Amino acid sequence: MSHAPHEHHHRHGHDRDVGQFHRSGHTSLWLARTPSIGSAHRVGRRQFLTELGRNTFAIAVLGGVVAACSSDDAADGGLTGSTSSEAASESATDDGTLAPDDATNEATDPNRLRWAQAALGSVSAYVVVRGNEAAVVDTGSSGSVEEIGNALSTLGATYDDVRHVILTHSHPDHVGSLAGVLDAVPSATPYAGALDIPNISGPTDVTAVGDGDDVFGLRVIDTPGHTPGSISVLDPGIGLLLAGDALNGNSDGTALSGPDERFTFDMDAGHLSVLKLAGFEVEAVGMGHGQPVMDDAGTLLRGLVDQLVAAGDLPTESSSDSTSG
Repeated sequence: MSHAPHEHHHRHGHDRDVGQFHRSGHTSLWLARTPSIGSAHRVGRRQFLTELGRNTFAIAVLGGVVAACSSDDAADGGLTGSTSSEAASESATDDGTLAPDDATNEATDPNRLRWAQAALGSVSAYVVVRGNEAAVVDTGSSGSVEEIGNALSTLGATYDDVRHVILTHSHPDHVGSLAGVLDAVPSATPYAGALDIPNISGPTDVTAVGDGDDVFGLRVIDTPGHTPGSISVLDPGIGLLLAGDALNGNSDGTALSGPDERFTFDMDAGHLSVLKLAGFEVEAVGMGHGQPVMDDAGTLLRGLVDQLVAAGDLPTESSSDSTSG
């Protein structure tokens, strides 16, 4: 059951022509602080601490496995792999959170979005912080509440700061800890695409959002296909796209693919959603399965569109124009 939108939820106009052709040991965390999105690369401990002190970046990945999504939380047959960084092995605590010696997690610009990935076994959730307020994007499978809390702590936040819980779609590996998260922060408002809400159960009503809506400064983008009501969210300020399972990645954050056909409701719609996402200005992508793409994700998105067109999974620009009349 849906209810009236939260006060932090309003509607944007379109920024661009979105139809234009242009998986397990420890919890894994990516901590991303990006005054401007730059290249993701391996650094030594000294450089890591220096840059973090400048509020430039911090990335920590401990263990981690990526896998394909399924509506019944199956992980077999999925993409597998792990990635780690020298910085993480040098300065991470036993519980899998980042603890640089003398660095600070305070943002230079309180309005700039900061974000972290919590890799929860077969899936990733994300947390975002702006000023003194936070949001959780997806909640993983049942039992993920503590790990999501650890991800919040890398950004200097706790569940007390969470006001919004955004669900990209209704599959159990993305909404399985919704009740637990809302138990930790009962005042938070959960959001999801209208067509997926009937398949989401929780202790409170879920607010329906759709194309152009705004939650916590994140623009909602309808990206149906993987499920009928799948959504993605974009932070225009830093070009961060959190795409749920509308996109998939690989084990080292260097590739993008569309939704997994084995677990997708409508592949044609899913391919059109890839085309739609490629029409936005995107610098980094976090997805449900695979490591985030930290650099020049827009180029990868447009390249994916080219691959889909070449494979006949999307219409060419000319044929699309002719059929539109």
